[in-house]
This record gives sequence, structure tokens and C-alpha cells, in this order.
Amino acid sequence: MSLSMYSAFIPVAIHTLNNLAAILAKGAAHCEARKIDPNAFLTARIYPDMFPLIRQVQIASDTVKGGAARLAGIDMPKYEDNETTFAELQARLDKTVAFLKTIQPAQIDGKEDADIVLSFPSRTFEFKGQAYLTGWVLPNLYFHTTTAYNLLRHGGVEIGKADFLGGA
Repeated sequence: MSLSMYSAFIPVAIHTLNNLAAILAKGAAHCEARKIDPNAFLTARIYPDMFPLIRQVQIASDTVKGGAARLAGIDMPKYEDNETTFAELQARLDKTVAFLKTIQPAQIDGKEDADIVLSFPSRTFEFKGQAYLTGWVLPNLYFHTTTAYNLLRHGGVEIGKADFLGGA
């Protein structure tokens, strides 16, 4: 039995975003328990030329909602990218998971050879559907989720691999 595009993507993305939400909740609780200004985490960067925690979460969300919409051939939900708190980031992840849950297998399965074009100011990327999912969407989801995890862990939040994997 082969693994469908839907099965390789939507349940995985939902699981990963839910784990990210749980990690953020631990970050918020850490700040509250230790009387730390949450902005110390929300604006933290691994290195000056990297995005802060807030943007890492936004990009993880954007990557999967964009991936699902492009593969399904539907309009992508637009978010304002104006989150400034742990609670607002949680709400964004919840909204993204709710969107992903509207996607049906028939909308994505069979799109392995669909043409996907991503245009950025400095570059355009052209993919076939499966290569887009496995070479762009999932790696970006994991990169930005991992970076968010690392920022919180580096700041002393008591999270571990089980939090990242979510009991997988």
C-alpha cells in the first residue's frame, strides 16, 4: 500500500502544529512561573540574521496553510501576521489546524504531478506537487518548528524531544 499525499501531509501538519502549540504553552507557563517578560522569548533569535520566535511560528503556519491550499487548488487563508503574545500565536495555530481539517483527501491525493509555482521578490520556484510537499512544505514546517523549540529550550523552558514529537 502506498502513502497518499493527504496522509503524508495533513495529519502530519496537524500533529506538528498541535505539538508546537503545546510547546508554546509551556513557554508561556515558564514565563509566568518565573516572572519573565514573555517578550524575552517572543523576540528571541538564535542569531541576529534569523527571525525571532514569533516569526518562526508564523512561517510554520503559513507554510502548511499555503501548501494545503496550493495542493488543493483553493484560496489560501490570509492572516495579518500581527501576533505579539503566546496566546495570539496559539490562536493562529488553532486557526491553521481548523483550516487543515477542512481539507479532504480527494483535494490533495493525485496531485503528485500538479504544477506549483512560488514567486518571491528575488526568485521563483517551480515544483511538481509531490516534490513541493516533500522538498519544500514538510522541511520548512520542521525547520521553523524546530527553531521555535530551540529558542524556548535555550531559554530554559523544560521541554524535550517527547514534547516535539508529541508522543508519536
